Amino acid sequence: MATPIEEKVDQNLKTRTGMVMISDGKSKPELARLHLSMEMITIQRQDTSTPAPTPTNATHPPIESKERMVQITRQKVGGLGLSIKGGAEHKLPILISRIYKDQAADATGQLFVGDAIIKVNGEYITACPHDDAVNILRNAGDIVVLTVKHYRAATPFLQKQLSRETPESDNDATCAELKADENWKSVNSSRPVSISSEPENRWIDLVSGKLAQPDSAGDVPLMMAYVTRYIYGTDKLRPNAFEVRGLNGTTTGIIHCDDLAILSQWLKYITDNVVGLTNLQMKLFNRNFPVGERIEYMGWVNEGVINNHISWQSYKPRFLVLKGTEVMLFDSPPLNVTGLTKATVAYKVYQTMFRVVKESETVDCRQHCFLLQSSGHEPRYLSVETRQELLRIENSWNAAIVTSVIKLGRKTFAVSHHGKTGGLTLDWQAGFSLTEGADAAVIWQYKFSQLRGSSDDGKSKLKLHFQDHETRTIETKELECHVLQSLLFCMHAFLTAKVASVDPTFLSSIQQA
Repeated sequence: MATPIEEKVDQNLKTRTGMVMISDGKSKPELARLHLSMEMITIQRQDTSTPAPTPTNATHPPIESKERMVQITRQKVGGLGLSIKGGAEHKLPILISRIYKDQAADATGQLFVGDAIIKVNGEYITACPHDDAVNILRNAGDIVVLTVKHYRAATPFLQKQLSRETPESDNDATCAELKADENWKSVNSSRPVSISSEPENRWIDLVSGKLAQPDSAGDVPLMMAYVTRYIYGTDKLRPNAFEVRGLNGTTTGIIHCDDLAILSQWLKYITDNVVGLTNLQMKLFNRNFPVGERIEYMGWVNEGVINNHISWQSYKPRFLVLKGTEVMLFDSPPLNVTGLTKATVAYKVYQTMFRVVKESETVDCRQHCFLLQSSGHEPRYLSVETRQELLRIENSWNAAIVTSVIKLGRKTFAVSHHGKTGGLTLDWQAGFSLTEGADAAVIWQYKFSQLRGSSDDGKSKLKLHFQDHETRTIETKELECHVLQSLLFCMHAFLTAKVASVDPTFLSSIQQA
């Protein structure tokens, strides 16, 4: 019998919880609970222990590991009054490791050792290295709003570190111990309890655990996360299973579902949250760019790679960005505006062809594939997880074509016409025109709407067939161009943009985006 997914609404935010099995893809799956919020996917394991009694008047961390928002007023002496450990370089969250008595954090009464800082003034720091997180906290202003979530399992370990008087600057050593020491996973002293000491069952978050693989984590941030059903690097689907990899390098491990229906539900809920958060990040990036340079799309794809040592195609995750006049591929998502300038691959949109691969044309078992081919480069074979994602990319590509062509305005190619050197210009407003001579005299000119067809020899010769407005006859113009492929791709871009620009529905969708 399939385990249902429970939905709850807390402070207008929907969360979902359900039972799954977790494995590393090799060993036997173990029972776990999956908790999905708008920003995180959390893996929890069941723990039975006998709690020790504590005084009823003590101030305790929260029992439930919900996200909380806490406002701190920075003090002139002591600042925020807290220290942090962890960071993305250690595949750990940013954890509050110390709260200084009678200083700002302590005065709130709402922050505790073992709290993970998720956001600072609304900005995510879940993918930040330790030093970056320190700088963000230092420069966050006098009034700082922290979004935090308590890790009961980490609290006793961090308190133990304080008792050893571990230097606050020694983050690497502390994180190494935190990941290696099994004792830190104990919850016996980290959860507020009543005087009763009866054993009780409860679900606790994993920060870094043995349930899945070594890089697994209880909390995997969904911002620009990678969600896949495929066995890594292959075209093979996992039966009723999937994996989520976070921007900070953490992974849920392999999540196994009871049946295809539950699997489809989880994938939809998780993917919807990932897309929503990624679109939010895209809008934040776009604040820094004028209209013609904004991002139309960001998301994960898989690129087919031919390896000389094997006879089949393997796949590598790539992060695809459509921005302004460029299509870019990254090995990992850009974290800031500067990161957007460091693409592994970058092509001009108006000189690149996008084509959806038909199901009958796919080279293996991967579905939802498309080709990107830029002039002078080998085509790139890419795939996505769902048909919906492929449609999102296709629509974004058409929007990027319009944006890039309008920004480009016009493009001229050196050609030969009846043995004479000239220039063929593609102009967004005027259409096609051929000029010759030092004075660039116009030999002929046609609107884009007059083009009725074209043909080429695949090398350098091109024929353009135009219809005369008055006589309605077809006139053929023969040209030679040494960069024929580049010319053809650019022609295709201008014509696609022209068609899209007269579609009211398409224009409306671009303006809304």
